[in-house]
Amino acid sequence: MGIRGEWLRLPEDWYYDLCHQLADRRYEAGHVVIAAIDDQTRLEHQDEPLVFWSPHFARAIAVLRQAGAKAIGLDFLFSVSAESWLKKLKLPESEQSRTYDLPFREQLASGQVVLAGDLAFDAAGKEKALLPLPDYWGALPEKLDDVGLVKFYNDPDGVIRRFLPAFPVGAGEVWVTFAQLLANLAVPGKSSLGESLSLNHIGFSGPPGTIARISFRRLLLPGAEQDPQIRNLKDKVIIIGYESSGMQDMHQTPYARGFLNIPARLMSGPEVHANIVETLLTGRAPRPVATPYRLVYLVTVLTVGTVLFFRLAPGPGLAALALLAISIAVCAFVLFLSNLLLPTASLQLGLLISYLGVLGLRLTGEERDRTRLRQIFGRYVSEEVVEKLLASGRQPDLGGEILTVTVLFSDIRNFTSMSESLNPHEVVEMLNTYFSRVCEPILAQGGTVDKFIGDAVMAVFGSPAPHEDHARRALRAALAMAEKAREFQTWMERRFPNRGLSDFGIGIGVHTGEAVVGNIGSPQRFEFTAIGDTVNTASRLEGLSKELGWTIVASSRTIETAGPGVVTGGRKELKVKGRREAVAVAEVQSLEEDEPIREISAWRKER
Repeated sequence: MGIRGEWLRLPEDWYYDLCHQLADRRYEAGHVVIAAIDDQTRLEHQDEPLVFWSPHFARAIAVLRQAGAKAIGLDFLFSVSAESWLKKLKLPESEQSRTYDLPFREQLASGQVVLAGDLAFDAAGKEKALLPLPDYWGALPEKLDDVGLVKFYNDPDGVIRRFLPAFPVGAGEVWVTFAQLLANLAVPGKSSLGESLSLNHIGFSGPPGTIARISFRRLLLPGAEQDPQIRNLKDKVIIIGYESSGMQDMHQTPYARGFLNIPARLMSGPEVHANIVETLLTGRAPRPVATPYRLVYLVTVLTVGTVLFFRLAPGPGLAALALLAISIAVCAFVLFLSNLLLPTASLQLGLLISYLGVLGLRLTGEERDRTRLRQIFGRYVSEEVVEKLLASGRQPDLGGEILTVTVLFSDIRNFTSMSESLNPHEVVEMLNTYFSRVCEPILAQGGTVDKFIGDAVMAVFGSPAPHEDHARRALRAALAMAEKAREFQTWMERRFPNRGLSDFGIGIGVHTGEAVVGNIGSPQRFEFTAIGDTVNTASRLEGLSKELGWTIVASSRTIETAGPGVVTGGRKELKVKGRREAVAVAEVQSLEEDEPIREISAWRKER
């Protein structure tokens, strides 16, 4: 995983272990086999203490040597023998007590055998070597140089992920490990690694149980030399180890961490040694991607992530962060299958910091502007329009700009006479109820409720949120407002029965044209609104609605801009106050989305 801070070690190791768990069985180990002293072996020799097993070990080594095994490792600490034990009991000597271990010593002397040694701390805290009996290591061709250290390198969390070919045992001295000595015997050229103190990742072939095994009992059977399974051990490294149930030599490896439905599994000491030997002989050790490529990868991912975070809103940016984090993990896993390691947790942390940094900048800069826009327009337009305005990336010019918009004015017919028949509280109740209903269509069509003027409503379509079809939206809203007014008559009858109120009705004027849109007012009080001839004309058309007897009066400009499907009633060309030229108007009756508009050329003929 490369050099990293201790605080990043745990998440990086977590990903490393997860890769092993997901990969499961990675390859077939072809160089090492474990000769396991299993439960069946123990049952067949349950009346024989292990200290008296030297004849069995001698027999097994002889059979393996005859089968052509390249190296044989005994993963036992032979601190006592049958001969030394009998002497310790001070029993009468006999020929057997003096020669009981002779066959075993003869096999050790013939070469290709590695015994196990270990390190321990005494009561004073000093490190001491635990060696086999001198009778045993003295029989080895290279004496103590044929004794390998069975000590493992553990990461701070107690998990075995890496190995040292040798451990320092004193000033300038090293003790070569058990697995390294076996690799040296199998391939003499590997001996140069014996004094290396550099850490290497173990290329585990798979979870516990992946390394091939043969029962130790088969090596002891008569005619074992002819057993096809034993003959297949030619050119293999054989590790003889104790793997009976209840054994204590179990270790945490990347497979000891459970994930979802993948169980946690411990690995036996002999299998850990076997995986290290396989790693040394095949070179399949996971290794970090070369530094230049790793740096390019890190810079590219962080740059892409940061650009995305700047371009996207916080919500989509968070989704992009999650997607990038998953992609990083997937990329690391794919490369892990080829024994290449990429940083995962550290890069994900870098992206998280980038996202939080961009978010912080937005909150102190751009996000303040967005909040200001939301505060300005949230009272006048629907939440959907506000979100569209923010997502568009185009902020309206609050200082004023000329835009083509559609303006709608609406007021209540005979409001003065109505208000005279109601007390002030009832008038306010009526207006609030009416406004809440009649504004719904405006907001639903993306319009802006610009202001309330007594009983009148002014709405603008096309600003601040731009809509190309603002005229059509305004007509839809006007038709829906007329329907709301008809429904409101029922509310009035129920709320104010027997008051002699006239029928409730409204008039609507709609006009399309250019208007100045922006913050209008004094430094003490201003509002975002539209002003200009277009606004005045829309107001005048609404005022003409009662005179014409039409509910919705729209200018020809609005109907032409709205496109096909506008069903009209009467048409006229009228002079309105404040304009030199006459305005062609029509009564809007309905809007048919799929039918062609009535002949708009008629406007031109009448004009």
